[in-house]
Amino acid sequence: MPHPIPEPYDWDSSFEVFYAQLDEEHKGLFKGVFACEKDPGNGDKLADLAAKVKTHFEYEEGQMQKANYGEFEAHKPLHTDFLKTLAGLKVPLSADTIKYAKEWLVNHIKDTDFKYKGKL
Repeated sequence: MPHPIPEPYDWDSSFEVFYAQLDEEHKGLFKGVFACEKDPGNGDKLADLAAKVKTHFEYEEGQMQKANYGEFEAHKPLHTDFLKTLAGLKVPLSADTIKYAKEWLVNHIKDTDFKYKGKL
């Protein structure tokens, strides 16, 4: 079930996974999506978001592997698919694309990342 999308689009404690670096990175992803929403024609903001997402996914996946997290094999393809979607985007970003990114991040954290709370 989809979760409410915060407006303004900003991380809050309802997204906390209780791993400091992951929470900080999630905050950065929210900021990156918000920056793209505010300036959808700016390719540098899109590139910055894509870089943040890639770095975050690599770190998060590394933490999962280190902990032998049982849901890793189901989690990783979700990251791969989102990265492919990001790589295919061109500016200016449409309102639908921004909406998709906002919804994806909110639902991914609350439905998928929350499963690893206390397990990494």
